[in-house]
Amino acid sequence: METFVFSTLNGTLYGLLLFMLSSGLTLIFSMMGVLNFAHASFYMLGAYFAYAIGARTGFWGAMFLAPILVGAIGALVERFGLRNVHKHGHVAELLFTFGIAFLIEEIVKLIWGRNPVPYSPPAILQQPLFTLWGTQYPAFRVFMMVVAVLMFIALFLLLKRTRVGLIVQAALTFPHMVGHLGHNVPLVFMGVFAVGCAMAGLAGVIGGALLVTEPAMALTLGPIVFVVVVVGGMGSLGGAFVAAMLIGLVQTFAVAVDASLADLLARFGIAVSNRSDLGRITLAQVAPMLPFLLLVLVLIFRPRGLMGARES
Repeated sequence: METFVFSTLNGTLYGLLLFMLSSGLTLIFSMMGVLNFAHASFYMLGAYFAYAIGARTGFWGAMFLAPILVGAIGALVERFGLRNVHKHGHVAELLFTFGIAFLIEEIVKLIWGRNPVPYSPPAILQQPLFTLWGTQYPAFRVFMMVVAVLMFIALFLLLKRTRVGLIVQAALTFPHMVGHLGHNVPLVFMGVFAVGCAMAGLAGVIGGALLVTEPAMALTLGPIVFVVVVVGGMGSLGGAFVAAMLIGLVQTFAVAVDASLADLLARFGIAVSNRSDLGRITLAQVAPMLPFLLLVLVLIFRPRGLMGARES
């Protein structure tokens, strides 16, 4: 029971972190049709900006200012780079954002070095919120869960229940018509890209304090974020939430369960000797590849994802 409860809590925590990071990418793709390869790099910028700003203003000031700064950089990238590249098609967009990702990583190394920086949550959030079976659960983890859920609700209401959301969605499908109605479509797209990057920056503020702030943090979570977006359905906010929670729970339980691959296969009637190479592999060892296995299966059997309207 103890293993189940803590695995559920940790899996939910990891899934919500993945959602926080993937929600901005989902917003950008659903509104602009741009698959931003540099999205995880903006997440990294959010963590480093929070570390630098927090040294002067504290965590709460950094939590407010860092996403705004990341969003401003995202707006500049869209205005003076992506907007010109967009007319050359998706391949040019991918190559452009791929190059931006490498530039951001190298700039971070030049400014803050190659080693992790001592970025941590405020003391009030490091205190235990509750204790289960003698194990203390920090308040910061629950705080992160609350922020992620509020982000999901705010985005859903913005896109589905406000005039701004309707204009943004209409600008994607009928940009010329929206322009004729008096709306500045390029400005709308720049705003969407900036908000998506700011959301990645907010995820970095939280994730950098929860995990570790280092130059490799974008590379660590970047591939899994794209798995979340594709599995959930390209452009589906609800799909991204479901996929993030699914991946978070599956990976966490795979690490927590003390079983081998032979034990799992035996439940399906496939006998494998525990002495064989395959039998000695544990579920914890295969946990890192499970999201990518899920990605392959989804692309084969349901290309548009769990809740997506577009083909991946």
